[in-house]
Amino acid sequence: MGPIARRTVLASAAALAFGLTACKGSGGSDADVSADMSLGPADAKVTVIEYASPTCPHCAHWNEEVFGPFKAKYIDTGKVRYVLREAMIHGPPDAAVFLLARCAGKDKYFSVVDGAWRTLPELNQSQDVRGWVMRLGQSTGMSEADINKCITDQKALDALNERYTKEMKEFDVQYTPTFVINGKKIETPAPPTLAELSAIIDPLLAAK
Repeated sequence: MGPIARRTVLASAAALAFGLTACKGSGGSDADVSADMSLGPADAKVTVIEYASPTCPHCAHWNEEVFGPFKAKYIDTGKVRYVLREAMIHGPPDAAVFLLARCAGKDKYFSVVDGAWRTLPELNQSQDVRGWVMRLGQSTGMSEADINKCITDQKALDALNERYTKEMKEFDVQYTPTFVINGKKIETPAPPTLAELSAIIDPLLAAK
């Protein structure tokens, strides 16, 4: 988990198309980047925010090793609201995945991001960003035309950049993954284990 510069992606649709599409987008898409993507009840006593990047290996490892048990213990039981903040630390590839996940719809959003993390070794080996993104989109039933339209939507990209800049500054996020629990940023040298998260969450749940 390494430090990152706090910056906006500032990618244009043309830059986003780097290695992703052979043709220009022809208009808007169905991506809605106006709200946080979350799991669990909105009125849960504890809110856990994760700042994550789909191309971050530490995020992928946490997703594989910790998220499942965390979800079963806290989200599925209605105790915690989990929010994924879209930290585009690697620019266009991250932005493409987040736009794609938004276009796929809220019910498929987390499966798209999960798919990105699970297939990250494939991307690292092939360096074929376009092929990787296409396969992610096609796994949700999207056509190549739908995917191209989605990831070249300049309006959605501008809104995503704006959110990214604002949200990274909110808690002075320098790393991914970074976790914020009930408004307090958790400072750990490595992504937290379930035991470390539980040590923070359980007293908050027990408090009156």
